[in-house]
Amino acid sequence: MYTDENYMHRCLALARLGAGNVAPNPMVGAVLVYKDTIIGEGYHQQFGQAHAEVNCLNSVSEENRHLIEHSTLYVSLEPCAHYGKTPPCSSLIIAHRIPRVVVGCRDPFKEVDGKGIQQLTQAGIAVSTGILEKECMALNKRFFTFYTQKRPFIILKWAQTADGFIAVDDDTRLLISNDFTNRMVHQWRSEEQAILVGTNTAMKDNPSLTNRLFNGNNPIRLVIDLWLKLPAQLHIFDQNATTILFNYSIQKREGNMCYQQLEKDKAIPAQILAYCYKHNIQSILIEGGAVTLQHFIDAGYWNEARIITNQKLQIKKGLSAPVLSNATPLQQQDIAGDTINYLIHNSHQF
Repeated sequence: MYTDENYMHRCLALARLGAGNVAPNPMVGAVLVYKDTIIGEGYHQQFGQAHAEVNCLNSVSEENRHLIEHSTLYVSLEPCAHYGKTPPCSSLIIAHRIPRVVVGCRDPFKEVDGKGIQQLTQAGIAVSTGILEKECMALNKRFFTFYTQKRPFIILKWAQTADGFIAVDDDTRLLISNDFTNRMVHQWRSEEQAILVGTNTAMKDNPSLTNRLFNGNNPIRLVIDLWLKLPAQLHIFDQNATTILFNYSIQKREGNMCYQQLEKDKAIPAQILAYCYKHNIQSILIEGGAVTLQHFIDAGYWNEARIITNQKLQIKKGLSAPVLSNATPLQQQDIAGDTINYLIHNSHQF
């Protein structure tokens, strides 16, 4: 006989299939069970489209539809209780007269936040909560960080030599990570809503900041160019992805290029995060440079760090890598001579 935890693990596996396609919505999976037999499954597949509960109930075969009102619905996140881009899932569950609902974790979004569970219980439905709660919250760590801390989930990323440098002293571009690791970085880009670099990185490396080596949506490009020094021929001005240029001088929009003016007497990281919160950008991958990364580290504005080290490359001198504080090692991965160290901020663990 299977337990509630077994079916919730299946919900989590289904939810992960929506990675990269549902933001700013959370990833959610749902399973409908009748007497230890799964008769329906679904997950949130695309932002703006049907939620996991809808897809789950729609997947039930015609011959089994009479069993819905005798089944248990498992869902990794509290069913929504409001009209957004789709009708509330709590009303759908009530309409199908499902007698029991098992919820992984509560939804922190103010339009839901307990209201879905309340509507179900008021309708006489037995609701169990907190099943694999930690795992369900971790799955949507970006979503939870955004609504509980009022800022995006932030991932720091840089590549460094074996002796701890991220660049040489002159303007020569130093290629540190290998082709396999580079492809993984492009996968990381596809999983986040935005990517951020500073002026020096944009100028010296001329990055495209797209995920051209991996399928998926390109992230929004966030570029710090306070004094508008960057020349128009750089890749970030190619209009191939939405680009926000943070500066001190102008505020305007030209196609996919948005110039966002900052205030000179306020901290830059805080202003950028406030802009992202206002515009529902829930996650940022910060790729450099050293000064930009260190500013966010010193301000405590980061959740995870992914540090790529080329174990064979040493340059003796150059631009030193950022220095992390309040970090806990999570895991290490070796890829063809590159080592990736994953760390999390001590105060932002799920």
